[in-house]
Amino acid sequence: MKGHFIKKISIILTALSFLFCPFQGLSSTSFALSIEEEQAMGRQFVARIIQHYELVDDDFACNYINGLGQYLTRAVETKYFPFDFYIIKEQTVNAFAAPGGHVFIYSGLIVLMENVDELAGVLGHEIGHVSARHLSKRIKQSKTIGLATMAGILAGVLVGGPAAQALIVGSQAAGTQTRLNYSRDDERQADQLGFKYERTMGFDPEGMIGMLTILGKLHDTSPYNIPTYLLTHPPSPERIALVQSLLSNSPPRIHTKEADRYKALFPFFKIIIKAKCLEQHEAERLFKLDLKKSPESTLPHFGLGIVYQRMSEYSKSIYHLKKAHEGNPDFLPILTNLGKSYGMNGQDREAVETLEEALKQDDENSAALFLLALSYENMEQYQKAIRVYERLASFRPVKKEIYYHLGLSYGRENKLAYAHYNFGLYFQKQGQFKKAKFHFQKAIKLSKNNRPLKKKIEKEMGGKLPQKKESTPEHGKERGRNNIPGQAYRFRSGLFDLKAQKLQE
Repeated sequence: MKGHFIKKISIILTALSFLFCPFQGLSSTSFALSIEEEQAMGRQFVARIIQHYELVDDDFACNYINGLGQYLTRAVETKYFPFDFYIIKEQTVNAFAAPGGHVFIYSGLIVLMENVDELAGVLGHEIGHVSARHLSKRIKQSKTIGLATMAGILAGVLVGGPAAQALIVGSQAAGTQTRLNYSRDDERQADQLGFKYERTMGFDPEGMIGMLTILGKLHDTSPYNIPTYLLTHPPSPERIALVQSLLSNSPPRIHTKEADRYKALFPFFKIIIKAKCLEQHEAERLFKLDLKKSPESTLPHFGLGIVYQRMSEYSKSIYHLKKAHEGNPDFLPILTNLGKSYGMNGQDREAVETLEEALKQDDENSAALFLLALSYENMEQYQKAIRVYERLASFRPVKKEIYYHLGLSYGRENKLAYAHYNFGLYFQKQGQFKKAKFHFQKAIKLSKNNRPLKKKIEKEMGGKLPQKKESTPEHGKERGRNNIPGQAYRFRSGLFDLKAQKLQE
């Protein structure tokens, strides 16, 4: 609880700093944000959110939420920003639109949902805030309501919860009714826009009513523990009445193949969120209850497979994932997680067979490719590992772990120039520029007549690294598991640590 409270305070202070700092160069008669200024604020805000909150890092879940969000934005008439969607791994019931087109939804809200229409309703509402540029308009109104009020409102809208609510109460003494009326108008417009986006793209806006009804019941059954979403949005009865009015005056919704696809995949998306975000034993208990009701159901087996993977009980994980695969052989995340559990259990040959089967379904699946390369690395088949890692390095964006494992694999093949070059890329992405420069300089010395590699290194050093002279890291310092990415697999027999020591020095 204490850590949770500190995180809340940190985000509130971050929100306050964003409101006051970026506008010092603006005219004193207007605090309206330009598109560029709001994008810059958004990038800073996302960086701070990532510092204080853990985001869900699952390829299928991230692709699903981003795919669904991007699909809904097709209905937006004027896009001021590119949209990005994130899932915060926390059981808070909340969602918010940050500056510059960044939309966040908490896992705690997703696990309450019963269908994709409810999820589309929440995302559509937040997209509405962005497309109407409510944040910029509030800042423009700051001349009348005051920066302190605006700061309190933004902190409350984005963060919610008791700490932010206290800040809003303090701000109301300065702005009171002006702020309240404006905020309610914002929310009403966001609901109207969300309704339009949802219906246009083939979803049922009744889902908005379903979600609000669930939240209302939570409020009624626990009035002293109000969901954060209800603290930062209008009361459910008011919003339900608005949606019902819009429904009564709208033509029947259209059906689209894309919407039907997201509907079919939603149960798997929710299972992944529950399995990866709920407390492990609570998730295990819930999935076992589901399995008791329906012993051959794919979904609880899939959920238990992921939960036991988190608990390092890999034999149990493999059993349930194999059962899930029998029930649904075409769902790729089941295969990739099965391959991962085989690898974690030291069964690399089985992992390779499973992941190769997964890649027959999608030969560009980055999760399956990464796990396959890790298995080759464990089996000391470094040339095969390098081929797969280099392929992954051609995808955009590139995860820093790819460069790290390329460095290790090239080192084991005694191609030290390439090993140091990839370690340089890894530490550069880590923001550890001294280490990056050290490895780039070692790569230049070792590259000899390899002009293409030298050009790559010089480009990296000239374009992204500090130019002033820096001391190289001392041997043995800042070495160890905290600096080594390898969370996907555990490397056996000390192999991982041995390679890390040889090539980081």
